[in-house]
Amino acid sequence: MTKKDKHIHILGIGGTFMGNLSLLAKERGYHVTGSDGPLYPPMSDVLHNANIAVSQGYGLEALALNPDYFVIGNALTRGMPIVEALLNQRKPLISGPQWLSDHILAHKTRVIGVAGTHGKTTTSSLLAWILSESGYQPGFLIGGVSPQLGASARFGGTAPDGETYFVLECDEYDSAFFDKRSKFVHYRPHITVLNNLEFDHADIFADLSAIEQQFHHLVRILPNQGLIVAPKKDVALQRVLAKGCWTPVSTVAQQDEQTQANFSDWGYKNMSSDGHTWQVYHKGELWGTVEWGLLGEHNQQNALAAIAVASHIGISPLQGIAALQRFQGVKRRLEVRHSNTNVTVYDDFAHHPTAIKKTLGGLRAKVGNAPIIAIVDIRSNTMKKGTHQGHFNAALQAADAVFFYQDKTTVVWDVNAEFQQLNKPGGVYHNIAELIQATQQMMHSYPETQKHLLVMSNGNLEFLYQNIC
Repeated sequence: MTKKDKHIHILGIGGTFMGNLSLLAKERGYHVTGSDGPLYPPMSDVLHNANIAVSQGYGLEALALNPDYFVIGNALTRGMPIVEALLNQRKPLISGPQWLSDHILAHKTRVIGVAGTHGKTTTSSLLAWILSESGYQPGFLIGGVSPQLGASARFGGTAPDGETYFVLECDEYDSAFFDKRSKFVHYRPHITVLNNLEFDHADIFADLSAIEQQFHHLVRILPNQGLIVAPKKDVALQRVLAKGCWTPVSTVAQQDEQTQANFSDWGYKNMSSDGHTWQVYHKGELWGTVEWGLLGEHNQQNALAAIAVASHIGISPLQGIAALQRFQGVKRRLEVRHSNTNVTVYDDFAHHPTAIKKTLGGLRAKVGNAPIIAIVDIRSNTMKKGTHQGHFNAALQAADAVFFYQDKTTVVWDVNAEFQQLNKPGGVYHNIAELIQATQQMMHSYPETQKHLLVMSNGNLEFLYQNIC
C-alpha cells in the first residue's frame, strides 16, 4: 500500500489542532475523513475549503470506514460508544500528537516549538511569518488562522541553509484518553520558546506545580545543541529550568527594567501608549524600531522571542523587524469583526484573567477614554470550575461595562457574586438572545460617542456577531 492510499479518520477534527493536522495529512497525500460535534469558524471554514469530508457526531458508522488509523482527539473519553467499540474491536488508534510526530515532524531537521500559558498562537504565527518573509519556507501548525500565511498548517520546503524548519504551537494539554502526557512531549523540538507559565487547565492539572512538572519533562528532552528562549522574570519558568536544563537559554525582558545584575540577552522598550511602536535591543545594543498594528506589551514580548529564534538560525534582527512591520495579526486576537461610526466590535480568544487583563489593557491604551463594553464567556473547563474566581475584578477594571455569559448547567460557582464585586454596569446572562438585547441597550446608553465592544471567548459566539449590531 502506498502512502497515497493510506486513510486516517480523525475523531475530534473540528478542534484547531486536529483540524490543522488534517490539512497536513492531506497535503502529504493521505485520504482524510473526520467526525466531530457542531463546527464553527474559523476551523469549519478551513475544513470546508480543504474539501475534507466531516460527519457530525461520533456515531458508530465511522467503524465501517476501516481506516489505517483512527486519530483520537482529547475530546474523546472512555464511556463514549465509539471509544468502547474501537477498543473492543482492537481498531488501530493513535493520538494526534503521536501521529504528527511520526508522520510529519520525523521528516523535518529543525522543529521550533512555542509553549506557554499565553501567546502561543501569536508567537508561532510571528515566527512562521518572519521565516517565510526571509525565504526559509517553513512548515507550521498553528492553533489559529493568520490570513497572511495563507493557511494555518503547511508542510513547508527547504530553507536557504539546507535545513527544513517546522514551527509548532506546543500545547501542555494531554494527548488522548489513553495518553495523559502533555502534547508537547511528543514533539522534541530543537528550539523552544517558553512564553510564560500560569495555572490553567484545571480539569487535568491539580495545581501549578503539576504543570511545571510537565514543562520539566519537555525541557528534559531538548537537545544541548538547541536553544530555549524564555522571559527573564517569569518565576514559574525559572523554577522549571532550575529543576534541570541541558540546553542554552536566551532571555528576553523589558529593556528599561534591566540592570547590570539582571540583564537579559534581548530587550524590548515600549515607545507608545498602546504598544504599536517599540524598540528591539540585543545585549544592550539598539537594533531598530517596530511600528505595527498589534497592541499591548505582551505582544512585544511575543515578537521579541520570535526575533531571538530567527536570529539564532541566521536571520538578522533587521530582517525580523522589517517582517514584523508587515504582519497583520491573527484571527480572534483583537480581530475587528464589525466597525461603523457607532461601534467597533472585537473578537478575542482570551479566557484566562491574565489574558483578559492584557487584552483589555491594550484596547484601552488604543481607544483612550472611549467606552469599552466587555463580554466574558464562561466556557473553558478551567473557568467553569471557578479556578479563577476572585481574579476577574482586577482583570476587568479597564472596561466600562461587563457582561458574563454562561451556560448555567455547567458552571459550579457563583458568577453573579463575582459580577457584583466589579461594581460596573452589565450583568450575568444564560441566554444568548437576552445577552444580545442587553448589550444593545448598553451601547445605546452611550449615544454620542464611538463604543468598543470586546467579546472574549474560546468558543463559538458567531450568532452574537451576526446579531449584535
